[in-house]
Amino acid sequence: MTFSIAARCPRTGQLGVGALTARPAVGKLVAHVHAGAGAVATQATPNPFLAYDGLPLLGEGRSPHDVLTELLARDPGREVRQVGMVDQQGRSHAFTGSRTKGWAGHRTGPGYAAQGNRLVGPETLGEIVRVFEESRELDLAERLVLAIEAGEGTGGDRHGGRSATVTVIGDQPYPLWDVRVDDATYPVRELRRLHAVFREEVLPTIRRLPTRDDPMGEAARQALG
Repeated sequence: MTFSIAARCPRTGQLGVGALTARPAVGKLVAHVHAGAGAVATQATPNPFLAYDGLPLLGEGRSPHDVLTELLARDPGREVRQVGMVDQQGRSHAFTGSRTKGWAGHRTGPGYAAQGNRLVGPETLGEIVRVFEESRELDLAERLVLAIEAGEGTGGDRHGGRSATVTVIGDQPYPLWDVRVDDATYPVRELRRLHAVFREEVLPTIRRLPTRDDPMGEAARQALG
């Protein structure tokens, strides 16, 4: 059904999730990111409370391992869940329930948790991790797009792809990047196209919005002369 990567950039501190699935609206169902807390991907049979309850706990400084252990212990559907979690320090943890559809598994490392179910095999996660680790000099949004492209290149989801997403948050509560393909024949190709549009036409606007330190924002400052 899905593969995803939740990640943190050690250079910028940005947090994000990239994902692809064979169903519509993966950005709505899978990706959850909060500034100052972490990034969570919940999939297979998703439980959004793993993110909604988990992110505030990460924001308190608790580790992804401790948070996931606690939340899964009280989730009666945990054996059909899959979740990856990264905190603002780059600590990561993931879980794959025993009854998720194969091939299913996860891989974690400093600053990332990659997970997938109903895949062609472990090579999908292997390529996602390889490409992500080898692109450290790039911005996080670009690294996530590259990781999704790499996963798809292995065959990815056994049922093909239908939707894709990349969400990245910096030091503000609102997303720096929020690129979603909710329903497309070639979602990764469309994600790459929209990433370019977003970079050229949307990102400059977002960078001129008000921030906590600058409540007016550069756009309003220029408009007021």
